[in-house]
Amino acid sequence: MRRLVRTARRRLRSGERGSAAIEAAVGVPAFLLLIGLVFAGGRVALAGQSVEAAATEAARSASIARTETEARSSAIAAAQRSLDEKGLNCTPGVALDTSDFGNAVGVASSVSATVTCNLGVRDLAVPGLPGTIRISKTMESPIDTYRER
Repeated sequence: MRRLVRTARRRLRSGERGSAAIEAAVGVPAFLLLIGLVFAGGRVALAGQSVEAAATEAARSASIARTETEARSSAIAAAQRSLDEKGLNCTPGVALDTSDFGNAVGVASSVSATVTCNLGVRDLAVPGLPGTIRISKTMESPIDTYRER
């Protein structure tokens, strides 16, 4: 009886040889892919917050300006400055809606700024992830109702 049990144990042990290597060969790449996706998600979330802050700064700077031309130049500068402070390496595209600058004094008006940034994620080497992700945020800021325009 003992001999039969020993023989059965030996057969079970020899049948499982190499299974740890196969499990590692399947598990490790899946784990690395998961880690890469976590890093990509974190990078996109932080970049989204930075672009939103840049859009807020651009809209605020434009709403303080006296003319449409001054509003455009100050919005672009504010967006770039904000992204530089956050450490986001991209050249922003700033679209500004200054159509309310033509409203009469006393009429509620606002300026909206849309900041767009292409975030590079190629260095993460995650399969199926594009080389760049486009992030765009729009914010609005009121123009002083009784300010001369």
